[in-house]
Amino acid sequence: MIPPAIHLVFLFILGCFFGSFLNVLIDRLPRGEDVLISRSKCDYCKKILKPFDLIPLLSFLLLWGKCRYCRHRLSRQYPLIEALTGFIFASLYFYTILSGSGNIGYFIFLILIFCQFLVIYITDLKERIIPDEINLTLLLTVAIYRLFLTPEPFLPYLVSGFLFSLFFLILVFMTKGKGMGIGDVKFAFIMGLFLGYPKILIAFYLAFLTGAAVSLILVIAGKKRMKSTIAFGPFLIAATVVSYIWGQELYIRLIHFINLS
Repeated sequence: MIPPAIHLVFLFILGCFFGSFLNVLIDRLPRGEDVLISRSKCDYCKKILKPFDLIPLLSFLLLWGKCRYCRHRLSRQYPLIEALTGFIFASLYFYTILSGSGNIGYFIFLILIFCQFLVIYITDLKERIIPDEINLTLLLTVAIYRLFLTPEPFLPYLVSGFLFSLFFLILVFMTKGKGMGIGDVKFAFIMGLFLGYPKILIAFYLAFLTGAAVSLILVIAGKKRMKSTIAFGPFLIAATVVSYIWGQELYIRLIHFINLS
């Protein structure tokens, strides 16, 4: 019997390798570049990187965070995404398999969903765009997950997706695209399909609350002006994750608080 700790370590390492591919998606999708055939190269000297330059976490540490060839300092995004993906793999295994709350299929689909969340989070944060390719693959993943891996009826989740994407579409037209775009509208549909009612309510409440709070802090700190906009995708992603895990409990507490008031 292999100890659970060994499983977690193995999955963390596997996740780091998967995170290396997520870095490719984050860097290339906004630029419309090929993500499967083209070989990785240094962004500065354009030298083709060899396999030993691409070992997750280890290569970055051994090279002191610099390109082997031009010695230019590399972005910390690469080890950060690799480590975060490893954490996603290990924590979801603990959340599903070790806790007894799901099977291997459930575990795999959650990995696929949460890793795509990570790509959207970083891409929107960096480039202010949610790539259609990721929105489409995430939609298919969530739809399969809802249709075949969960016991709840599919229709209520579908209705949640349509209603909240419509709400976002109205906001986009009202604000003339300032603060959010069509990519956010598409992702809102995925949120509804993934979370359903009432978790979707908690997710949108958290997203708008944290988005407004961070915007206010940036304005006070002088980093943004009142009319400036910030990427809203990261707030939607964070709120979706929190709501998926704790949304039911938060909703019950919110209703209890309202009743007491």
